[in-house]
Amino acid sequence: MPDNNNWSEKRERQYEHVKESEKEMGKSDDRAEEIAARTVNKERARKGETKDVVEND
Repeated sequence: MPDNNNWSEKRERQYEHVKESEKEMGKSDDRAEEIAARTVNKERARKGETKDVVEND
């Protein structure tokens, strides 16, 4: 898991879930970790949990 103290326990669980799902679909460890981190960060931004909010409609 990325060394990120800003993630809540919920986001850490989300990261692990996405990472394992991606690995089950055949992605490499590095790629699964990247996808999981991007997914968590995107959700954090959408929910306003970060300073920089990104809105994609």
